[in-house]
Amino acid sequence: MPRRYRPAKRPVRPDQKFNNENISRFVNRMMRDGKKSKAYRIMYDALDLVSERITNQDPVVVFETALRNVTPAVEVKPRRVGGSTYQVPVEVPADRALSLAIRWILASTKARNGRSMAEKLAAELMDAFNNEGNAIRRKDETHRMAEANRAFANYRW
Repeated sequence: MPRRYRPAKRPVRPDQKFNNENISRFVNRMMRDGKKSKAYRIMYDALDLVSERITNQDPVVVFETALRNVTPAVEVKPRRVGGSTYQVPVEVPADRALSLAIRWILASTKARNGRSMAEKLAAELMDAFNNEGNAIRRKDETHRMAEANRAFANYRW
């Protein structure tokens, strides 16, 4: 990773069915071995299952709300000061917050027992939509850690 030059962020194309960039990012992160069409199929199947189970909500709104619920506001970063390392709470930039939310949702989806990936993803999205599940627990744990180390906030850089 270069120290001085930071490469430009590439724009993400929205997906074709819902015209949503976050769905595209989610699919890109979920994809294995370049099998994007398979990842899209899993995502769309999961959104269909969500629309069947939550009838009064649009599945894209459920997805966006789930992402928003899992997105962290603060995290801790280690900072070395005078021979000791402190966990310093810092605000999370928007891009990193979204990528953390996507990673946490996918990790908790893969950790679930059960059936197909689409069914596990639909269940995790609905849990995150209702502020439940492992991804929400992970966010709360991160926030608790930042709150516990609030005394070291003066070491922020």
